Amino acid sequence: MVKLILGSKGQGKTKLLIARVNEAAEASNGNVVCVDKCGKLALSVSNAVRLVQTDEYGISGYDELLGFLAGLCAGNYDITDVFVDATLRIGGREKDLSELAAFLLRVEKLSELSETQFVFTVSEDKDNLPPAVLAFEVLE
Repeated sequence: MVKLILGSKGQGKTKLLIARVNEAAEASNGNVVCVDKCGKLALSVSNAVRLVQTDEYGISGYDELLGFLAGLCAGNYDITDVFVDATLRIGGREKDLSELAAFLLRVEKLSELSETQFVFTVSEDKDNLPPAVLAFEVLE
């Protein structure tokens, strides 16, 4: 399952993500992973959560991010939840938002295959997103 946290900058997306990460860490019978761009969440998430920074691994673009997420799932069958902050910054904000939609559809297939739930923050207002992105559940 793929879920989204939407909104423009300053609307509390990361705060909501942190709350969801910590809730998942308490409830999970497996492993919870939080992916962010540069490590700004290190002091905010539970120490039970595996925090991974995409900048450390040179990840940029949706294809690289998908491969990275697939690698995480393939390397650890016990991952129950993956949270990704700053999705557009990692995937490439300058790209067309339809690329985000295509990426999320591919992650949905990965989610089904790996039985892992994915949550992404997307710094964009609902009004600017294509219908294919809005088809996913939005957390509030």
